[in-house]
Amino acid sequence: MLHVIGLPFNPFQENTWLLHNGKEAIVIDPGCWNKEEEHGLEEELTRNNLRLVRCLLTHAHIDHVLGLAWVHRRFNLAPELHRADLPLLEAAPRQGQMYGIPCEASPPPAAFLQEGDLITLGEDELSVVHVPGHSPGHVAFVCEAQAFVVSGDVLFKGSIGRTDLPGGEHDQLIKSIRTKLLPLPDGVVVHCGHGPDTTIGEERRNNPFL
Repeated sequence: MLHVIGLPFNPFQENTWLLHNGKEAIVIDPGCWNKEEEHGLEEELTRNNLRLVRCLLTHAHIDHVLGLAWVHRRFNLAPELHRADLPLLEAAPRQGQMYGIPCEASPPPAAFLQEGDLITLGEDELSVVHVPGHSPGHVAFVCEAQAFVVSGDVLFKGSIGRTDLPGGEHDQLIKSIRTKLLPLPDGVVVHCGHGPDTTIGEERRNNPFL
Protein backbone atom coordinates (compact mmCIF):
# COMPACT_ATOMS: atom_id res chain seq x y z
CA MET A 1 0.00 0.00 0.00
CA LEU A 2 1.25 3.45 -0.91
CA HIS A 3 1.31 6.26 1.63
CA VAL A 4 1.19 9.82 0.27
CA ILE A 5 2.93 12.77 1.94
CA GLY A 6 2.57 16.31 0.61
CA LEU A 7 5.23 18.94 1.29
CA PRO A 8 4.53 22.53 0.16
CA PHE A 9 7.83 24.12 -0.84
CA ASN A 10 9.35 27.32 -2.25
CA PRO A 11 7.81 30.76 -2.83
CA PHE A 12 5.31 29.27 -5.31
CA GLN A 13 3.94 26.91 -2.61
CA GLU A 14 4.42 23.94 -4.91
CA ASN A 15 3.39 20.55 -3.56
CA THR A 16 6.24 18.05 -3.54
CA TRP A 17 4.94 14.50 -3.09
CA LEU A 18 6.55 11.55 -1.35
CA LEU A 19 4.96 8.18 -2.11
CA HIS A 20 6.19 5.27 -0.02
CA ASN A 21 5.38 1.68 0.94
CA GLY A 22 7.02 1.75 4.36
CA LYS A 23 10.44 0.82 2.98
CA GLU A 24 11.11 2.65 -0.27
CA ALA A 25 9.95 6.01 -1.55
CA ILE A 26 9.49 7.99 -4.76
CA VAL A 27 9.70 11.78 -4.80
CA ILE A 28 7.55 13.60 -7.34
CA ASP A 29 8.39 17.21 -8.28
CA PRO A 30 11.03 18.04 -5.66
CA GLY A 31 10.61 21.78 -5.23
CA CYS A 32 12.76 22.27 -2.12
CA TRP A 33 14.82 25.40 -2.72
CA ASN A 34 16.74 26.04 0.53
CA LYS A 35 18.46 24.14 3.34
CA GLU A 36 15.38 24.21 5.57
CA GLU A 37 13.17 22.64 2.91
CA GLU A 38 15.82 20.10 1.97
CA HIS A 39 16.01 19.15 5.63
CA GLY A 40 12.21 18.88 5.74
CA LEU A 41 12.16 16.36 2.90
CA GLU A 42 15.03 14.37 4.35
CA GLU A 43 13.38 14.40 7.77
CA GLU A 44 10.28 12.72 6.34
CA LEU A 45 12.44 10.00 4.87
CA THR A 46 14.31 9.49 8.14
CA ARG A 47 11.17 9.56 10.28
CA ASN A 48 9.60 6.82 8.18
CA ASN A 49 12.86 4.88 7.72
CA LEU A 50 12.63 5.18 3.93
CA ARG A 51 15.10 4.74 1.11
CA LEU A 52 14.50 7.15 -1.78
CA VAL A 53 14.72 5.17 -5.01
CA ARG A 54 13.24 7.31 -7.83
CA CYS A 55 12.67 10.96 -8.73
CA LEU A 56 9.74 11.70 -11.07
CA LEU A 57 8.49 14.92 -12.63
CA THR A 58 4.97 15.74 -13.69
CA HIS A 59 6.53 18.61 -15.68
CA ALA A 60 9.59 20.84 -15.66
CA HIS A 61 8.47 24.34 -14.73
CA ILE A 62 10.88 25.94 -12.28
CA ASP A 63 8.78 25.55 -9.14
CA HIS A 64 8.71 21.77 -9.63
CA VAL A 65 12.44 21.28 -10.26
CA LEU A 66 14.23 23.51 -7.75
CA GLY A 67 15.36 20.53 -5.68
CA LEU A 68 16.66 18.33 -8.49
CA ALA A 69 20.35 19.20 -8.12
CA TRP A 70 20.19 18.56 -4.36
CA VAL A 71 18.33 15.25 -4.82
CA HIS A 72 21.05 14.18 -7.24
CA ARG A 73 23.87 15.11 -4.85
CA ARG A 74 22.22 13.66 -1.78
CA PHE A 75 20.59 10.49 -3.17
CA ASN A 76 22.35 9.99 -6.52
CA LEU A 77 19.01 10.16 -8.34
CA ALA A 78 18.33 11.93 -11.61
CA PRO A 79 14.84 12.95 -12.75
CA GLU A 80 12.51 10.98 -14.99
CA LEU A 81 10.15 13.04 -17.16
CA HIS A 82 8.42 13.14 -20.52
CA ARG A 83 10.82 13.94 -23.35
CA ALA A 84 8.68 16.87 -24.54
CA ASP A 85 9.52 18.77 -21.35
CA LEU A 86 13.28 18.37 -21.69
CA PRO A 87 13.69 21.90 -23.13
CA LEU A 88 11.92 23.31 -20.06
CA LEU A 89 14.18 21.32 -17.75
CA GLU A 90 17.28 22.55 -19.54
CA ALA A 91 15.99 26.14 -19.36
CA ALA A 92 15.23 26.02 -15.61
CA PRO A 93 18.25 28.13 -14.57
CA ARG A 94 17.13 30.83 -17.02
CA GLN A 95 13.58 30.56 -15.66
CA GLY A 96 15.07 31.18 -12.24
CA GLN A 97 16.78 34.34 -13.41
CA MET A 98 13.44 35.64 -14.69
CA TYR A 99 11.84 35.13 -11.28
CA GLY A 100 14.89 36.16 -9.25
CA ILE A 101 15.12 32.66 -7.78
CA PRO A 102 18.43 30.79 -8.07
CA CYS A 103 17.99 27.40 -9.73
CA GLU A 104 20.85 24.99 -10.20
CA ALA A 105 21.05 23.06 -13.44
CA SER A 106 19.48 19.61 -13.28
CA PRO A 107 21.48 16.48 -13.99
CA PRO A 108 20.60 14.78 -17.29
CA PRO A 109 17.41 12.69 -17.06
CA ALA A 110 17.72 9.12 -15.89
CA ALA A 111 14.87 8.09 -18.20
CA PHE A 112 12.02 9.45 -20.26
CA LEU A 113 8.41 8.68 -19.36
CA GLN A 114 5.61 8.11 -21.82
CA GLU A 115 1.91 7.29 -21.86
CA GLY A 116 1.22 3.82 -20.55
CA ASP A 117 4.43 3.35 -18.58
CA LEU A 118 4.07 1.62 -15.22
CA ILE A 119 5.97 2.96 -12.21
CA THR A 120 6.43 0.18 -9.66
CA LEU A 121 7.32 0.44 -6.00
CA GLY A 122 7.33 -3.02 -4.50
CA GLU A 123 3.90 -4.46 -5.27
CA ASP A 124 2.32 -1.06 -5.95
CA GLU A 125 1.89 0.51 -9.36
CA LEU A 126 1.33 3.94 -10.86
CA SER A 127 0.41 4.40 -14.51
CA VAL A 128 1.76 7.32 -16.51
CA VAL A 129 -0.82 9.42 -18.35
CA HIS A 130 0.27 12.13 -20.79
CA VAL A 131 -1.82 15.26 -20.15
CA PRO A 132 -0.31 18.12 -22.19
CA GLY A 133 -1.62 21.67 -22.13
CA HIS A 134 0.05 23.25 -19.11
CA SER A 135 3.31 22.11 -20.66
CA PRO A 136 4.00 19.89 -23.69
CA GLY A 137 5.28 16.94 -21.70
CA HIS A 138 3.08 17.13 -18.64
CA VAL A 139 2.16 13.74 -17.18
CA ALA A 140 0.01 12.57 -14.28
CA PHE A 141 0.53 9.46 -12.17
CA VAL A 142 -2.58 7.35 -11.56
CA CYS A 143 -2.87 4.71 -8.85
CA GLU A 144 -5.96 2.73 -9.80
CA ALA A 145 -5.72 0.32 -6.86
CA GLN A 146 -5.90 3.14 -4.30
CA ALA A 147 -7.97 5.59 -6.34
CA PHE A 148 -5.69 8.60 -6.47
CA VAL A 149 -3.84 10.64 -9.07
CA VAL A 150 -0.87 12.98 -8.71
CA SER A 151 -1.99 15.59 -11.21
CA GLY A 152 0.75 18.21 -11.17
CA ASP A 153 -0.53 21.53 -12.53
CA VAL A 154 -3.27 20.19 -14.80
CA LEU A 155 -6.26 20.10 -12.45
CA PHE A 156 -6.79 21.95 -9.17
CA LYS A 157 -9.60 22.32 -6.69
CA GLY A 158 -11.98 24.62 -8.56
CA SER A 159 -9.41 25.54 -11.19
CA ILE A 160 -7.08 24.34 -13.94
CA GLY A 161 -3.45 24.90 -14.84
CA ARG A 162 -2.14 28.07 -16.44
CA THR A 163 -1.67 28.07 -20.18
CA ASP A 164 0.08 31.45 -20.57
CA LEU A 165 3.53 30.01 -19.87
CA PRO A 166 5.87 28.72 -22.62
CA GLY A 167 4.45 25.52 -24.11
CA GLY A 168 0.95 26.10 -22.71
CA GLU A 169 -2.17 25.61 -24.82
CA HIS A 170 -5.65 26.08 -23.36
CA ASP A 171 -7.70 23.88 -25.70
CA GLN A 172 -5.18 21.08 -25.35
CA LEU A 173 -5.30 21.33 -21.57
CA ILE A 174 -9.09 21.09 -21.51
CA LYS A 175 -8.95 18.10 -23.86
CA SER A 176 -6.39 16.40 -21.61
CA ILE A 177 -8.57 16.88 -18.54
CA ARG A 178 -11.76 15.75 -20.26
CA THR A 179 -10.28 12.68 -21.96
CA LYS A 180 -7.67 11.50 -19.44
CA LEU A 181 -8.77 12.60 -15.95
CA LEU A 182 -12.54 13.13 -15.87
CA PRO A 183 -13.24 9.54 -17.02
CA LEU A 184 -11.70 8.34 -13.74
CA PRO A 185 -14.21 7.36 -11.01
CA ASP A 186 -15.78 10.12 -8.90
CA GLY A 187 -14.00 9.04 -5.74
CA VAL A 188 -10.47 9.30 -7.14
CA VAL A 189 -8.49 11.74 -4.99
CA VAL A 190 -6.52 14.37 -6.89
CA HIS A 191 -3.19 15.34 -5.30
CA CYS A 192 -2.56 18.68 -6.98
CA GLY A 193 0.65 20.53 -7.75
CA HIS A 194 -0.56 23.50 -5.69
CA GLY A 195 -3.25 23.89 -3.07
CA PRO A 196 -5.51 21.31 -1.42
CA ASP A 197 -6.59 17.89 -2.61
CA THR A 198 -9.87 17.42 -4.42
CA THR A 199 -11.70 14.57 -6.14
CA ILE A 200 -12.58 13.84 -9.74
CA GLY A 201 -16.29 13.89 -8.90
CA GLU A 202 -16.10 17.28 -7.21
CA GLU A 203 -14.31 18.82 -10.17
CA ARG A 204 -16.63 17.20 -12.70
CA ARG A 205 -19.61 18.73 -10.89
CA ASN A 206 -18.27 22.09 -9.73
CA ASN A 207 -15.18 23.20 -11.62
CA PRO A 208 -16.20 26.39 -13.51
CA PHE A 209 -13.52 25.85 -16.17
CA LEU A 210 -14.94 22.47 -17.16
